[in-house]
Amino acid sequence: MIPERFGPLVEATTELAKRFEAAGHTLYLVGGSVRDAFVVGPTRGAGDVTDTDLDFTTDAVPDEIERILRGWADAVWLQGKRFGTVAATKAGRRFEITTHRAEAYSPDSRKPEVAFGDSIELDLSRRDFTVNAMAIKLPGLELVDPCGGLEDLAASRLRTPLDPEISFGDDPLRMLRAARFVAALGLEPETRLTDAVRDMHERLQIVSAERVRDELDKMLVAPRPSLGLWFCVETQLAGEFLPELPALALEQDPIHRHKDVLAHTLAVVDKTSPDRLLRLAALLHDIGKPRTRAFGPGEVTFHHHEVVGARMARNRMTALRYSRDDTETVTRLVELHLRFHTYRLGWTDRAVRRYVRDAGPLLDRLNELTRCDCTTRNVNRARALERRIDELERRVEELRAQEELDAIRPDLDGRQVMEHLELEPGPLVGYALDFLLELRLEEGPLGEEEAYRRLDEWWSGRS
Repeated sequence: MIPERFGPLVEATTELAKRFEAAGHTLYLVGGSVRDAFVVGPTRGAGDVTDTDLDFTTDAVPDEIERILRGWADAVWLQGKRFGTVAATKAGRRFEITTHRAEAYSPDSRKPEVAFGDSIELDLSRRDFTVNAMAIKLPGLELVDPCGGLEDLAASRLRTPLDPEISFGDDPLRMLRAARFVAALGLEPETRLTDAVRDMHERLQIVSAERVRDELDKMLVAPRPSLGLWFCVETQLAGEFLPELPALALEQDPIHRHKDVLAHTLAVVDKTSPDRLLRLAALLHDIGKPRTRAFGPGEVTFHHHEVVGARMARNRMTALRYSRDDTETVTRLVELHLRFHTYRLGWTDRAVRRYVRDAGPLLDRLNELTRCDCTTRNVNRARALERRIDELERRVEELRAQEELDAIRPDLDGRQVMEHLELEPGPLVGYALDFLLELRLEEGPLGEEEAYRRLDEWWSGRS
């Protein structure tokens, strides 16, 4: 039986479980909420059900699930009914209830073929990993653990309920999900599991780009994404969805010494805060280096790797079906990640204005990426970089107090330019505004009177 300290699970599930019991069916709580109920850490205690989503499985078929939920739930969703899942909300909490099932991919299919069953043990055996193949029978809170998931969780061991070849054959995305659990929970994959991924990594090609993208995003916000990413590289899985990553393992030249770019990249990812897009930018920030590597006298260079990398990042994110906004954010951060280092002689007002203008709403993320991009073991060099970034942020705040730094624009707008110069809309107005913007960046706010005078000088010179 489950200890009494799991009381919050009783409170969250009893009412729904009794409805299924009254209808002659059994309801089981499954998924991450069961696994996490046994994970006691500094920020989570056993039995913590702060998540609003709960997953269940039952011997009831979808039509019966729907009938039980009607009249009790605040809302019911049937989009997944043909796959055996009925979703509902009640008092702000989301419930997803799925008929016991076994599912498998055909060799050339991107979608699982679903077959319903009536055995909880069979249902659990078809799940991805033993730590996720535990269920709690409701409402009595009886643990159902036919695959030894609790023991594996205690031993920090990652293995599949069935042979890994069968599990990954059922759903090849589970290979990438294994990397996510390595990163999220620090689990050590069983040798057989690792070998199976290495042998079967090409099967990931049948999984849709959207599912791969979502799994990558979840891994990136885990506590130690580098652990999962190393797993992907070492098993050759990364080559199926992010081939730019293993390409960073550049051959080390004993004469032209330089950092291991792959190790550096993964260290940067771990250092950044768990912001999905910031970590994705950290992951991609140096992917242009292999294409731009050149050797000089006693040194290796990567000139313009940020420009090449931004273009490569855009192509990769497009292939993974990221949204346009996500793609623009990440590629811009990759493109700008070296901008800070172009200002080596101190932060003048002009330099600060241009930096803030170029970064726009990404300023804080860009500064964090710049800080985290320093992985040198040279303590003095690291401290010097920290001081320079501190200086920049201080200068930004000083100018913000004096100017509208976050909305840098010319002192005159297009209407004022057209009226003053008696122009119709067209390229000349754009040239005039560009000129005024350059003045604003160089000298700060001029005021309308001075801006009109400078505009007249510029116009006279053009004439």
